[in-house]
Amino acid sequence: MNKKLLSLAVLAALSVSVQAKVKLPHLVSDNMVIQQQTDVRLWGWAKAGSKVVATTSWSDQRSEAKADKQGRWLLTVKSPKASYEPLSITFDDGDGKVTINNVLAGEVWVCAGQSNMEMPVKGFGNCPVVNYNHEVLHAAGKAQVRSAKIPSIMRMTPQEDADTQWRECSPATVGEFSATGYFFAKVANQALDVPIGLIEANKGGSRVESWLTKENLEKYTKEPTDSMGIVNFKKEWDYHRALVWGNGTFNPILNYTVKGILFYQGCSNVGDPGNQYSERLKLLVEQWRSQFKLGDIPFYFVQIAPFVSGDANGIWNALLQEQQFRASKIIPNSALVCTNDAVFCYEGTQIHPAQKQKVGERLAFLALNKTYGMSSVICDSPSFKDMKVKNDTVMIHLDNECGAISRFEDIKGFEVAGADRVFHPAKASHFWQPGGGYWDECIAITCPDVKQPVAVRYCFRNWQLGNLANAGGLPLFPFRTDNWE
Repeated sequence: MNKKLLSLAVLAALSVSVQAKVKLPHLVSDNMVIQQQTDVRLWGWAKAGSKVVATTSWSDQRSEAKADKQGRWLLTVKSPKASYEPLSITFDDGDGKVTINNVLAGEVWVCAGQSNMEMPVKGFGNCPVVNYNHEVLHAAGKAQVRSAKIPSIMRMTPQEDADTQWRECSPATVGEFSATGYFFAKVANQALDVPIGLIEANKGGSRVESWLTKENLEKYTKEPTDSMGIVNFKKEWDYHRALVWGNGTFNPILNYTVKGILFYQGCSNVGDPGNQYSERLKLLVEQWRSQFKLGDIPFYFVQIAPFVSGDANGIWNALLQEQQFRASKIIPNSALVCTNDAVFCYEGTQIHPAQKQKVGERLAFLALNKTYGMSSVICDSPSFKDMKVKNDTVMIHLDNECGAISRFEDIKGFEVAGADRVFHPAKASHFWQPGGGYWDECIAITCPDVKQPVAVRYCFRNWQLGNLANAGGLPLFPFRTDNWE
């Protein structure tokens, strides 16, 4: 055999050898964060019928799986306690080894939703994030916070892989991280002193229906799921399409072992009738929990912020906020972040408010208290509890005051109405009198234009900012005591 033919033969053999090696999804790769102290799922593709063996740098354990007829395999390894020690995992199917390096064991959270979750630390065009330069300068040495951004793509069928890579946080990369996710991770890392991994699977403008499976859409909605029905969407409204974003952007992460889900979405569902949004969000959480196969993992989500939405005095934005609050009560192991104070007074027409630190930090407060047992962290916003009308005064109690309200006077955001259902701005103040009766301490609300009040509202408009908070500085949820439309 001449040298040329010999070279070609060697190259062909090498090509076969390379192609025969285990193939891993992009998420199972260098720099990944694995969930600590659990059975971590790892998966990929190999020659049909071949045995894939995984070995780890932290133990002598060997985990095995057999590739099915399509070459798919999935196995689990027991992960170690969280630390900053770089780890490695090696996969071998008998035709060649593949090793991933610089793996950390820690806590892994999904960042799901629409553009306010997608919004990076560097902001969007004409949508800045507060203290961007500060965050860049202080990102040095934070490689223990990492993220993988799943490309936002539409697909008619569920995808098994996504073209992504894990990024270590640094001054060069932090600007690309989800701002809400990063501020969550920053607080969680500081409080728990463990690595934090974020999987960013979101799409700006998407509706809750965008993430439901074909089966759930056909069973519970009238959304189109066939290619012709979906194509009939105008191109500029692609982000509203049902089904396709879940297939393309979320399905590739479902084998990953995660701790919980952070969700920031709702703007594109403003205007949904009745309880539709809360019921479909509940359905989505049930779907994701079933798909992840990890039980009732925590689901912490964000109430949409005040927004003028064409009419500052309209209430359709508030109605969606009300639906989100209802969802937090009907979805097990869930909790909601209030954002009524997380907008500046000049951001009425800004759909992407700049104060993402507050949002991410409050998500972290929920996780630290409810998931990680840090009971001293105040994590729940106050909410309406009950009311009593005495002459011309409405007196209300709140849940989750946590021992204090933020102010006794100049409380803004309350309105009252009489039988005519016309709401007027009201004066609200802390009320206390000795005697030990049930109403000895409350918030008293009056309005000279309403002598016989029957209903009270707090920030129940598209654009209305209040200033009442609890002992943890967490704002009062918008609410209404009536059911008038």
